Amino acid sequence: MEIIKNITAVESFLVRQPVLRAGKPLESCQFDGDDLETTQHFGLFIDEKLIGIVSVFNTKSAVLIASNQFQIRGMAILPKFQKQGFGEKLMLHCEEYIRNQKGTLIWFNARENAVSFYEKLHYKKIGAPFAIADIGLHYLMKKEMDSPTK
Repeated sequence: MEIIKNITAVESFLVRQPVLRAGKPLESCQFDGDDLETTQHFGLFIDEKLIGIVSVFNTKSAVLIASNQFQIRGMAILPKFQKQGFGEKLMLHCEEYIRNQKGTLIWFNARENAVSFYEKLHYKKIGAPFAIADIGLHYLMKKEMDSPTK
């Protein structure tokens, strides 16, 4: 049985490290803002095993103009569970959470190899690709949010 629930930043490291920081020290899994009260971390569990994670930060992009922006970071699914719809379920969960927070815009830096995944979920690339040191090429992506569901 699968379930998505709130987790701690430290719990997210169980997936962040092998997927997003492979070969790097555990400290590299800590993101600025992980421990803020406004930050939420979600984990997707199958039979009580954590297989996917995502973090949602209530923070503005330096280049996008909108009120109440949210950044998604650290979206990752363990390799043997990828391409089975779990990433989409986590993203839709984030979108619902952000709608309920009256968020108007979601943004993130997507790895080059993940852009097509996000485009299928109606996120748009903004500007040229850029490099993040020791990680690779990324694109700024965004999606404007509908009004909250009633």
